[in-house]
Amino acid sequence: MLRPATRAAAIAPFEVMRILERAKALEAEGRDVIHMEVGEPRFPLPEPLHDAARRALAAESMGYTPSTGLPALRRAIAGHYGARYDLDIDPGRVIVTTGGSAALQLALAAVLEVGDGVMVTEPGYPCHRHIAAVTGALVHVLALRAATGWRPSREQLEQQWRPGTRALMLTTPGNPTGAVLGSAELAAISAAAHARGAALIVDETYQGLVYDADDVTALACGDDGLFVVNSFSKYFGLTGWRLGWLVVPSGWAPIVERLAQNLYLAPPTLSQHVALAALEPPVLALLEDRRAKFRQRRDLLLEALPTLGMTMPSTPQGAFYAFAGLPPGHDDAAAFAAALLDAAGVAVTPGADFGGADGARMLRFAYTETLPRLRLGVERLRRFVGAS
Repeated sequence: MLRPATRAAAIAPFEVMRILERAKALEAEGRDVIHMEVGEPRFPLPEPLHDAARRALAAESMGYTPSTGLPALRRAIAGHYGARYDLDIDPGRVIVTTGGSAALQLALAAVLEVGDGVMVTEPGYPCHRHIAAVTGALVHVLALRAATGWRPSREQLEQQWRPGTRALMLTTPGNPTGAVLGSAELAAISAAAHARGAALIVDETYQGLVYDADDVTALACGDDGLFVVNSFSKYFGLTGWRLGWLVVPSGWAPIVERLAQNLYLAPPTLSQHVALAALEPPVLALLEDRRAKFRQRRDLLLEALPTLGMTMPSTPQGAFYAFAGLPPGHDDAAAFAAALLDAAGVAVTPGADFGGADGARMLRFAYTETLPRLRLGVERLRRFVGAS
């Protein structure tokens, strides 16, 4: 009898997608749902990007691009690091990918053998551990603590390190916590990984969405053993265009290019032309305005959730998530989220999706709706908590 591969069968579902599916089903029945579950910016596509797409469709063949992406886009991404972070990045180190997920896959496939150890943070983005497991790696947990603001330290890393670990995966700004690592913290962790002969893979998908901390990149730590993942989905708001990038250490581009050629041939052509326009100053100015709107939404939840007994161990400094505990009298976040959706039409994500010792008693709120919609969601949540 044909059986699924053990690695495939062991992959847990991404629960937030189940919640989204249930929310969409309720909407199909005529219910109004406040979406605070999925991490998707709910802004319209900027008009300059519509224009760029129309121009490309009229002038380009939409055939395959090079597997590493359009040379002009690779140069533009490198230029973005120069303009925003004062870094001189060789465009040859920039690999354009089919979303940030493909960038993660390329980085892991490039450095890991079957049976190698890879350390991931918990709570953290669940696909990190799942993508690593599919490579045949042994996944170990770097447990983050609320008391330290959900930020890993070199000391934690050294205490929890296991022999055979070949890669460490971090996220900053963090999902689901909104924690932001500073330059000194990144440098210390990078040095610790380098001293152990391990790759450091830093997921900077939410880079740019920072409110109460410096907006930095791990690339300032140098390029020895460092892979940096990024995406056009979050700060740029191009989720469905499925485009990201990977900055690889010097000398690693050829092997990563061969992987890309065989795994997905090339990133989507139209999306690359749109991404070029997204890196232009007028669009970047618009995105900064949207970042200010995200901060207002975050501040609304920071004020409202504690009044419902839903405390946050630390203030989220970046991304667009609030990671909060359940109100008194509740101890099962999955049951709470399911009941909240069905009874009040508010979709949130239970913390168990992200792992960690406290996950079963935590909820992630994505503040991607407008301020009026968030206020309505908070009022519905208030009524639900009062009645439960």
